[in-house]
Amino acid sequence: MGGRDFRPVRRHSVERLAHAQWGAGRSVWAADIEGRDLVVDSVEVTEEGAPTVIAGVLEIREGERVCVRRRRFVLDGKPVLLSASYLAAELVAGTAITRPDTGPGGTYARLEELGRRPVRFREEVRSRMPSGDESARLAVSAGTPVMLIGRTAFDGQGRAVEVNEMVLDASAYVLEYGFEA
Repeated sequence: MGGRDFRPVRRHSVERLAHAQWGAGRSVWAADIEGRDLVVDSVEVTEEGAPTVIAGVLEIREGERVCVRRRRFVLDGKPVLLSASYLAAELVAGTAITRPDTGPGGTYARLEELGRRPVRFREEVRSRMPSGDESARLAVSAGTPVMLIGRTAFDGQGRAVEVNEMVLDASAYVLEYGFEA
């Protein structure tokens, strides 16, 4: 499926990150997909040296070990999102965050159990043309723009606990932001 037949995902950027969502054991995706068929068709969890930018945000040394969770999300048969989450390996060692299935509520619920509940998020949105690998993994032509969402999750002490770098097929998304004045 693709092209004209695909109904874009309306990404409810505020509601999906509410504690009421993941704190109740639901996926942050449940706010977006309205009962559609979502599959995470690949999950790769590795431990790597932190890249410079990630280390800076997480306030760890460059090259210090991070747990990296790479996933591809497929909606109604169409790849729509590539995601890579970075968390300090020392923080998440021995938890479900280091396994493909993080359990109910996902990574944020597990961070809450560690006493590092995310209470604030920051997202930055950019756009560009996809790399060759991104084109292949998202099944889009090289001329289809992608959106990049960089999200940082902060705990109650204001410390970053996760950095999530997402690559979205721009033709598959509407980004919605609703907030109080």
